[in-house]
Amino acid sequence: MALKIYGAALSPFVRKVRVFLDEKGVEYEPVHIDPNDPPPDYRAINPLMRIPALADGDRVLADSAVICAYLERRFPEPALYPDDDYEYARTLWFEKYADEELGVNCTRTIFRNRVVMRLLGRDCDEQAVQQACAEALPPHLDYLEEQLGEHDFFVGERLTVADIAMVSQFTNMQHGGEEIDADRWPRLAAYVERIQARAAFQQHIEKESGFIRKALG
Repeated sequence: MALKIYGAALSPFVRKVRVFLDEKGVEYEPVHIDPNDPPPDYRAINPLMRIPALADGDRVLADSAVICAYLERRFPEPALYPDDDYEYARTLWFEKYADEELGVNCTRTIFRNRVVMRLLGRDCDEQAVQQACAEALPPHLDYLEEQLGEHDFFVGERLTVADIAMVSQFTNMQHGGEEIDADRWPRLAAYVERIQARAAFQQHIEKESGFIRKALG
């Protein structure tokens, strides 16, 4: 029985799980759930009524980090978590950093105001967007630029869930019309472009961008 991933394509957390599975070459069935209007029976899958959720036969799980941790054990190759204890912990740290710290600014502020509110026919809080871009985000980008250094990935020498989580948030920022300043944060900007060029990311970004262009004109 195919895995089912419940959620909406533009969610960075849903994208994280889908890219994670695509990188592993595991087939799954996407099941659309509108986060603003989930069906009542979705509560049986995710009691918090959030996305994403996973159904693996009669097993159900919620939360993207929990789902990815389960999928790594279920489908261990290719590995998307390091074996080394310290690198494993660092991967969890950067995943959490992306989901929470970047998520507040890239998705909940920039993307939500510039894209979601317009899709809902509501006003964009442009002041909040500008504050995120000018004040809230730069310290995070400074930190990530320094942590990335000259490496291709945030942990070790290969892709991990940390990279998938990180670039999923930056993708939502781009959907919201903002880019990382390559003059100020050159290594981070190049890193995002490099990860987004991977086939697992590219297929989702192309579909999402097309939807946004069509919906918003």
